[in-house]
Amino acid sequence: MFPLLLLLFALLPSSHGAQIPSPDQPKEIPVATNGQLFPWDRMRLPKTISPLHYDLSLHPNLTTLDFTGVVRIDLDVHEDTSVVVLHAKKMYISSALLLAPAGTRVLQVLEYPRFHQLALMSDVVLTKGRKYEVQLEFAANLSDSYHGFYKSSYRTSTGEVRVMASTQFEATFARGAFPCFDEPAFKANFTIRIIREPRHIAISNMPKVRTVELPGDLLEDHFDTTVRMSTYLVAYIVSDFQSVSRTTQHGVKISIYAVPEKINQTAFALDAAVKLLDFYDDYFDIPYPLPKQDLAAIPDFQSGAMENWGLTTYRETGLLFDPDRSSASDKLGITKVIAHELAHQWFGNLVTMEWWNDLWLNEGFAKFMEFVSLDITYPELQVDDFFLGKCFEAMEVDSLSSSHPVSTPVENPTQIQEMFDDVSYDKGACILNMLRDFLTPEAFEIGIIRYLKRFSYQNTVNSHLWESLTDICSSDDLDEGRMKHKEFCSKRKDESGASKWYSGDELDVRAIMDTWTLQEGFPLVTVEVKGREVRLSQERFLRTDNPSLTEGFLWQIPLTYMTSASRSVHRFLLKTKSDVLYLPEEVDWVKFNVNMSGYYMVHYGGGGWNSIISLLHHNHTALSGNDRASLIHNVFQLVSVEKVRLDTALELSLYLSRETEIMAVWQGFGELVPLYKLMEKRDMPELENQMKSFIVDLFRGLIDQQEWNDSGSVSQRVLRSYLLLFACVRNYSPCVTKATRLFNQWRDSDGTMSLPVDITMAVFMVGARTREGWDFLYEKYRTSLQMSVKSRLKWAMAVTTMTDKLQWMMEQSLNGEVMKTQDLPDVIVSVARNPHGFKLAWDFLRTHWHTLIQKSVNSSHMNISNSRDGPKTVQRYCKYNNIASLYKNGHLDASLLCFVMRHNSSQSFYLSSYCGWAHIRMGEAVRVGGASVKMLKAERTSYIKTF
Repeated sequence: MFPLLLLLFALLPSSHGAQIPSPDQPKEIPVATNGQLFPWDRMRLPKTISPLHYDLSLHPNLTTLDFTGVVRIDLDVHEDTSVVVLHAKKMYISSALLLAPAGTRVLQVLEYPRFHQLALMSDVVLTKGRKYEVQLEFAANLSDSYHGFYKSSYRTSTGEVRVMASTQFEATFARGAFPCFDEPAFKANFTIRIIREPRHIAISNMPKVRTVELPGDLLEDHFDTTVRMSTYLVAYIVSDFQSVSRTTQHGVKISIYAVPEKINQTAFALDAAVKLLDFYDDYFDIPYPLPKQDLAAIPDFQSGAMENWGLTTYRETGLLFDPDRSSASDKLGITKVIAHELAHQWFGNLVTMEWWNDLWLNEGFAKFMEFVSLDITYPELQVDDFFLGKCFEAMEVDSLSSSHPVSTPVENPTQIQEMFDDVSYDKGACILNMLRDFLTPEAFEIGIIRYLKRFSYQNTVNSHLWESLTDICSSDDLDEGRMKHKEFCSKRKDESGASKWYSGDELDVRAIMDTWTLQEGFPLVTVEVKGREVRLSQERFLRTDNPSLTEGFLWQIPLTYMTSASRSVHRFLLKTKSDVLYLPEEVDWVKFNVNMSGYYMVHYGGGGWNSIISLLHHNHTALSGNDRASLIHNVFQLVSVEKVRLDTALELSLYLSRETEIMAVWQGFGELVPLYKLMEKRDMPELENQMKSFIVDLFRGLIDQQEWNDSGSVSQRVLRSYLLLFACVRNYSPCVTKATRLFNQWRDSDGTMSLPVDITMAVFMVGARTREGWDFLYEKYRTSLQMSVKSRLKWAMAVTTMTDKLQWMMEQSLNGEVMKTQDLPDVIVSVARNPHGFKLAWDFLRTHWHTLIQKSVNSSHMNISNSRDGPKTVQRYCKYNNIASLYKNGHLDASLLCFVMRHNSSQSFYLSSYCGWAHIRMGEAVRVGGASVKMLKAERTSYIKTF
């Protein structure tokens, strides 16, 4: 599952999700709804029986917004039993039968809603080793949330509202659509039939094999039987969608489905899906096992996308692309989402984690393969320029005491949904990238192909992956591999110099990677150079004033480094708390974590940072753009834990006046902008304005170089859009003047004038500053069918200074008529980021809290890019800040909870990271690239501790 742009996971409330008692509470005796003792007292299903095949028939009614169904499940009995325990949620079971060789018998049905379980009680023993079949008839309402089998709708250009039904079953929501064994290890085959009206179509995981006419002017579509898969991958849609199709080189039919008026925005996604599925087919050396792959753009869809086998589903913004109106970042984002979901067809669908504690085996791999696949299939997108940002985002969450190991025990739906976060996705991808760099790409490729082949249609745990990546040149699987793999292994035997990285007696992949997956956090490596001697030490990087929380952590760290004397990459495996390595000669500087391929930060002790700063000021291109970005990131993060003085970090940042690489520039903004945002919220206007001027002056040369068109590479275009937007937001006169002129021309043409896509954010933002301009933007938002354009318009409207407009936007999003409720978290967070809307957003949140709970109580995702704290931190904050009464009654998307965390809070992480800089003094003017700028110098006169 792909999170929104950037990652999504859930906080489900205790009153609506299956729960288990805490360890210190007595175990509750399970009682069914009819008062009888329920025969099973655990959250996880018993393993006495497993499903083999589901025959599922469904009849959704899009007028009454409910559905009926019949499911027949073939069962394999592993132990003698008279009870079948499976899942169902908010479902009426009208009939339950045991279909056995001896005849049909009625089953008693017991319900235990607390665990979403049904018990089918048989009056005869089901015998070990025999096969049985149960049949259940059921009915339920279409969900009004964004998961299970739910209602969606959209409005046509003529104003007509059309209703459809779609599914979202990951992680534990298939049980709300049909009775099933809703755990990933209970894989089975599915044969699905859907009854519909002639005005609709139905699609599912497999191709339709026939359509049967039924009485009452109804049609029943019969779909082919699926391969063996988990329940969370089942999918079906009933809609009036149209489609476009092509066939891959390997004979797989690819189709893109969308609402009729947007079908002309599907060409790019179709090309991308064809190219990427062919790539994965070849890269994994395992044919895609289904005859078709559909990609559907759903009007109401809260996740970013979902990897249902053979029918992947997406937000419209994640699939639809207009070449004339969509931006370079839109193209990059859409391609990444498609690459992510198609990678899941192997990682997650073909080979599935045994249980949700190892979700990262699905999501970390899919995130990682986004970048591997696009680097080869779409080199012009320059995805390597953006991978580093994923690791920085993961570290931001992973540096908190509320973080969790990549692989961590979970049991109930609440805990499972919390696993869909930056740690599972981004940290998972980053440690895989580190391992790939450590083993070499060739060895890594051999290992993961072996993993996929060994465990096809099975479930796995961490150790299965590490075993497959260990001693990769053993002969057991090479005969099935490709010639290039055999050549690689033959070559390795002849390269004794580097053999210690690959030979089985030297390299224990499991021992190394267990330190990265079974403990939370990441290491800070301190480097101190004295002559030829390099002293190394490691500790956990953690934002805390409690040293005991950093004790007991030890990683096996694959260090890389380069020096002023040699640009070759050198390697050293740090297994202990401290160690020493020796250089061939004394050097002017040393840079560890080359290209930041490792998931760790580096602190240069002694005069190390001074050497790095001198290098950047005099010859910054001696290091790669990723190296420079990682130095900016590391030094400012070290300020937040008082390892480095702020003036050291700011002095390093001065070199940015000569920087042009996107990740380094982006990281510079990412570290400097929060400084003035802090001052803005602390009502420190003089310091705020001086800080803004410092940043504008620092990047003035780069801003002035930007052309107001769509020329250049993807990275250059993304950077241009950001720079012009920043300059206009900060009221940089040349930018505001040009953007105002262009907006007036565009408005005078009634929006028909073609604006370069890359500049529209800046133009729209400036236009939204006047009431007439804002109203014009809203009208274009209301009538536009281009989702990327609507996104930019919505963002620009939320930047206005007019508080009544900001209030109206939030109310409209809550209402869901014009601005969809699925976008409500984005709207509130956008308003909250506006200095004129911060208090408004907080008041709106408090006023509408219970309504918001009802609307989002079942929404299973939250935007981690907007949330710097995990659920534990949110709960702690609520406990200590008198909003526990709001939190305990339900949850909201964490992008909203994140706003709660940041509002009026001297304890939130956002502030505590920077509040040591709150009493910054402005120093003397310095010369930077010929421009006079103010250099900030600071003393840490106060530091508010992280709670």
